[in-house]
Amino acid sequence: MKSFEELGLDTSILKALKDAGYENPTPVQEGTIEWAIEGHDVLGCAQTGTGKTAAFTLPILHCLANRQDKGIKALVLAPTRELAMQIGSSLRDYSKYMRVRHTVIYGGVSAYEQIKNLRRGVDVLIATPGRLLDLHNQGHVNLSKVEFLVLDEADRMLDMGFIHDIKTIESLCAEKKQTLFFSATMPPDVRKLAMGILNDPKQLDIAPAEQRVDSIEQEMVILRRDRKRAMLTQWLDENTEGQVLIFTKTKRGADRVEEDLQEQGYRAVAIHGDKSQGARTRALGDFKRNKSRILVATDVASRGIDVDQLPFVINFDMPENAETYVHRIGRTGRAGAKGKAISFCCEDDRDILHEIEKHLNLEINKNTEHPFVLSERDLADVLEKPTRGGGRSGGPSRGYKGNSGRRGFGGGGGGRRNDSRGGGSRGNDSRGEYRGGGETRSDNRGEGRTENRSEGRSETSGNRGGSGYGSSRGGGYGGGKSKSSSSSSSGVKKKFFSGAKK
Repeated sequence: MKSFEELGLDTSILKALKDAGYENPTPVQEGTIEWAIEGHDVLGCAQTGTGKTAAFTLPILHCLANRQDKGIKALVLAPTRELAMQIGSSLRDYSKYMRVRHTVIYGGVSAYEQIKNLRRGVDVLIATPGRLLDLHNQGHVNLSKVEFLVLDEADRMLDMGFIHDIKTIESLCAEKKQTLFFSATMPPDVRKLAMGILNDPKQLDIAPAEQRVDSIEQEMVILRRDRKRAMLTQWLDENTEGQVLIFTKTKRGADRVEEDLQEQGYRAVAIHGDKSQGARTRALGDFKRNKSRILVATDVASRGIDVDQLPFVINFDMPENAETYVHRIGRTGRAGAKGKAISFCCEDDRDILHEIEKHLNLEINKNTEHPFVLSERDLADVLEKPTRGGGRSGGPSRGYKGNSGRRGFGGGGGGRRNDSRGGGSRGNDSRGEYRGGGETRSDNRGEGRTENRSEGRSETSGNRGGSGYGSSRGGGYGGGKSKSSSSSSSGVKKKFFSGAKK
């Protein structure tokens, strides 16, 4: 491994790195810095915590050292305000002995100060796509002299619908430029975008997924969906030391967890896209300073959360895919420290559970020794290993053994309960998403959400458990009106946590 000195960085940068306590480059830094200084485009697949912010900012600063010409010469695009601010803070530290001007622009706040900073002149601009295009269209930003373009967390920008904005911004930059493209995951649509922007790039993938999480103790708590809130309360009561990052699937879910944890007496704050910029900054600041022990976040808002020595991550709602799971739990166990990731896995999470284990090439520890475990039959359903064959729709079991006495996935009908995602009529189970026609009925096992294409969205609630708000996998939170086939739940506001108070 080469040192920062051997990578040929400017002496002013080396001095700043020494002040920041940097000793040796990480693998992503070593590869990217060397290639970027040589003038190559770079395509990097690297998780949060691998040091990629320094990987792309240091070579840019090196190339801008002693430059006197005016105009924006480097542009860094980030999906969220928090990540943009974090990049700006790191750039300030690395350039403390240089005459390189930079500013950060993002939405959710007044553009007045941002416009003032742009008029003073900047060399490096860090921006979120929406605010950047707004200010460009107003004539406040000129990108024609951009020589270095960085896309950070490109997969999340695509998830947020920024693909057309990215293409527009790329076309506004100088035709001859160097591009550094980073993504935590590399699905086909992200790679297609990268290949359309990059010119013969050098590529690096920092360790396979199973190596990135080897310092993290992982646990799947198998439980009934309507008892997740009680499980969370019990876990927090039993683990009173150390900060906790909790992931929910929706913004409303994050708010509900925050509110009810606060009612239980916990120091909890939430962060998501609907929060004002001031509220998000305060929440993140309180968590980083340990004024709040618990931070509740959605996946989008979590990009940019950089907290050292975070011991616990809890997936209150299971993620949509295995790559997101790896990104979530990667918030703990960083810089050689040990961490623990706990995931609440419910009746409808069988597919994502086995997808994660296949992705990691690892069988994750299953915790069934608690009061909220599934029934023996449901537990067997969740833990059943997939077999080859069977599609996601149009087949009897979506890759699982048979459909007699088991839950049917796909073709409708058959089995004890039917998830009915591939069409057909729905049985007496209100969990998951309903995409066929006909009526829906609750089996009074908890609250779920169903979607009916012919009648719009409806929500059914049962008479056991708290007032959770279901999602397509169960256990998430959502808005909307609630309709119930159980008379006991009509017009009654239920307590979110059904466990004992702290």
